[in-house]
Amino acid sequence: MIWGGEEFTFLTSHTDITEIPHHMNTTKTIIRTARPEDATIIAQTIAMAIGDEIALFNYCGEDYLDVLTEIAHSEGTQYSWQNALIAEFNGVVAGAVVGYNGAKLEELRSGTLTIVNRCTGRTPMVIDETSAEEYYLDSVAVLPEFRGNGIGSHLVNAFCEKAFGDGAQRVGLIVDTENPTAEQLYTSLGFECVGTREFFGHQMRHLQRYATA
Repeated sequence: MIWGGEEFTFLTSHTDITEIPHHMNTTKTIIRTARPEDATIIAQTIAMAIGDEIALFNYCGEDYLDVLTEIAHSEGTQYSWQNALIAEFNGVVAGAVVGYNGAKLEELRSGTLTIVNRCTGRTPMVIDETSAEEYYLDSVAVLPEFRGNGIGSHLVNAFCEKAFGDGAQRVGLIVDTENPTAEQLYTSLGFECVGTREFFGHQMRHLQRYATA
């Protein structure tokens, strides 16, 4: 999910982004699979991607970062470390992308809401944000101090390559209609709009990127 308040800077699409030099200097972006100890950065990613404190409070309560960190540290949840890739910039964790097979939404959301209920005493009602027809890119964000280095595009492309490598035919995401700049950037990375939907009170555009032969 990409919301109106979040900005990302992307470079052009790459297919091999294990280690990418930035411009002509010695800085490097490395994308790796997440580990349980990455739960904090994953939680920050979810919070930045949502970007709406009221929505975060309604979903996870006042201590939403703590709740999101527990969700990220657990297995079998939407935001689990198992479903994340981490970006390191010159050896420092700089951002993350989280997503999963849309066919597993109900199962993963059940695990997520179980933790939310245990931490807050309530279970929020959430409509489906994806479906079994796509591999869903749930959230992507780069820490403020690392933006402008193309890290967001590397994360998105790495996630798509992973999804296509797992046999997915399309990757989907939703982006706030109030963030046309983000939509343009996703379009430049091969996504196209296939519809609209409402999520957490926001009007969203549904974008998909298809696997190439």
